[in-house]
This record gives sequence, C-alpha cells and structure tokens, in this order.
Amino acid sequence: MRLYFLFLLMASATVLSPGPGVLMTLSNALRSGWRASLPGILGIATGATIVAALSATSLGILLASSALAFTVIKIFGACYLIWLGIKLWRTPGLALQDSPQREPLRKPGALFLQSLSLQFTNPKAIFFFLSVLPQFIDHDVPHGPQFVLLVLSYALLVVLIHSIYALCAQRARRWLKSERGGRTLNRVGGATFMAFGAVLATAKN
Repeated sequence: MRLYFLFLLMASATVLSPGPGVLMTLSNALRSGWRASLPGILGIATGATIVAALSATSLGILLASSALAFTVIKIFGACYLIWLGIKLWRTPGLALQDSPQREPLRKPGALFLQSLSLQFTNPKAIFFFLSVLPQFIDHDVPHGPQFVLLVLSYALLVVLIHSIYALCAQRARRWLKSERGGRTLNRVGGATFMAFGAVLATAKN
C-alpha cells in the first residue's frame, strides 16, 4: 500500500471530526473524567471494527469486478468527503451537556455496549469504510492482510484520538461549550475533509 500514510491522515481527520462518537466521549469525560470514559472509547473502537468487517463482506468482489467500478467508488468517496466537509463547515457548535460536579457513569460494561451500538448508526463510519477505505487496497496483492492493517490502524486511531479528546475536555471545558469554540472546531474539520476529498479524487493507486 503506497498510500498508507494518506490513509492515516484521512482516517485521523474522520475520527477527529465532531460526530456522535466524539460527542459521547466529550460528554462522558466532562461528566466523570477521562478514566471513566475509557470503556466507552473502547466500545466506539470495537464498533468501528465490526462496521468495517460488515462493510467488507463483498469488498474483494467489488475491487476485482472492473476498473470502472473502482473509479466510480473512488469518485463517490471523494464527493462524500467534500460533502461532509461542507456540511461540517456549516454546522453550528457542538451542544455539550455538562454539570458543575462529576457524576458517576453507568457501569463500564453498559457504557461499552452503548458506545459499540452507537457505531452501527453512525453514517460517518459506515460511509468511510464503504467508500473511502477501498481506495487504499492494492489490487495486485491479497486483500485480507491489507484490510486487517487498515481497520486495526483505524481502531487504534479511535482509541488514541478519543483518549486525547477526553483528557483535554475538562481543561477546555469553557471553550468547547462556547459558540466560537464549537464553530472553530467544525470549520477546521470541514476544511480538512474538503482538502482530503480533492486529494482522493486525484490520487493514483
């Protein structure tokens, strides 16, 4: 995979962008601290892995079908990233719920399952694995090992980035809850998605 580094950049931008998983991690960390939010973070990462596996059931057939099919998916993926960037740019700041004192979260197992199930309704993760991930699979070598590497890399990025979000949440509490802070976060993420969409449209495997 000659574009593995580009995949890491796109995956990082996807995980960093505000969405249901990020909102849950931030809310949990603001309520009860980053340690208490770790089961939820692991649930989000596990859910992403399962969604990726489900999305890849026909990946090998799709990639081997024709160059035209691959090109169509490539353009679709680029358009999706650009559309997501525009939508994120125009979205108002995140509405985070917070309380002045720490609250106990639900049991770790329940939090893990809730976060895992959240990924099954997260269009960001679903579309990423359906339309973006296939662009980084090399046709000339077995698909399985490449797929495992990409998905595990994505899952590790989820754990790392969400942990950083949780650690920073309380220190940046006021800024994250402000209209200006939320708008800035969305616009940086939106611009990043649009840039990666343009890169993906012109990239060659």
